[in-house]
Amino acid sequence: MTIKVVVERGEEGYFVAHCPSLKSCWSQGQTRDEALANIREAIGLYLECDTD
Repeated sequence: MTIKVVVERGEEGYFVAHCPSLKSCWSQGQTRDEALANIREAIGLYLECDTD
């Protein structure tokens, strides 16, 4: 499965990641890599809850 992720620099220097196709699926990190790791986890949890 391929899901588009958008990563932007947020306020206070953090990186903010979100998935436009998954409503309210957002995460952040101090680095781009951390934000991507966190959004991967958030996507997994989002999809897990969606199938229950």
